[in-house]
Amino acid sequence: MAAPLPELDWPLTRPFWDAARKGRLVMPRCEDCARHVWYPEERCPDCRGERISWVDVSGRGRLFSWAEVKHLLHPPYEGQIPYVSGLVTLEEDPRIRYVTRIVDCDPADLSIDLPMEVVFRTLTFRGVAGGVRAPVFRPARTPARS
Repeated sequence: MAAPLPELDWPLTRPFWDAARKGRLVMPRCEDCARHVWYPEERCPDCRGERISWVDVSGRGRLFSWAEVKHLLHPPYEGQIPYVSGLVTLEEDPRIRYVTRIVDCDPADLSIDLPMEVVFRTLTFRGVAGGVRAPVFRPARTPARS
């Protein structure tokens, strides 16, 4: 059984999903103070500015925290257990803690501050033909920038 569908057409997140379909990771950023605003909001949490635009980010970051999900907590996730859920801080703004799925690794090899990189996977969701292309993270295969 597939997972529940994210809201692909919600105005605050539509640019995120549109970019993901093209293999790009984007984040909203305030045009007034340059702060990245994640989770998307209509106003900047720092300066309260309303001029928010979506910008490409590198897709590089560091593992802040993670949990291996071993028990079924929600029936639509049946068949996907076990998986690793994590928080990744992005290179552009370490205040951003991006909730994501961690892939392509043994959970025993994960550690705090491990360099991570984005990859895009097609996730299947009930009622969506072909699935949804989404950014997920894996341990970096190229050295992180200093």
